[in-house]
Amino acid sequence: MKIMIATAALLLAGSSAALAQDAEAGEREFNKCKSCHMIVADDGTEIVKGGRTGPNLYGIIGRQAGTNEDFRYGDSLVAAGEAGLVWDEEHFVSYVQDPKAFLAEYLDDSGARSKMSFRLRKGMEDVYAYLVSVGPESGS
Repeated sequence: MKIMIATAALLLAGSSAALAQDAEAGEREFNKCKSCHMIVADDGTEIVKGGRTGPNLYGIIGRQAGTNEDFRYGDSLVAAGEAGLVWDEEHFVSYVQDPKAFLAEYLDDSGARSKMSFRLRKGMEDVYAYLVSVGPESGS
């Protein structure tokens, strides 16, 4: 029994360390995103100063797509949100790789468009981990 508990503790410690590394790598990778996006907490605390071309990404994880009241989203992203799109790891990673193709597939509409033209080719999972780490649930 003690061996099982010790093994479980090591596994948990290892996965926490991996998540911390991913979030750290994601913070560096987010530099590509901050030309368009900022991360500002609900109380106005500026986590990452960035552009205003894209929406504030604070609290995006777990949020329905296209619902930040302070940003005017494209019709396709709003439609995806209304169809049930919530930003979890799978959807976030797919979206940032190719926003237009993601929306076309998600909505089954080849005419779907995205205002986001940038494609993040690597580090998507790390950026996701970083956004989780600075989100409202993290205590940031």
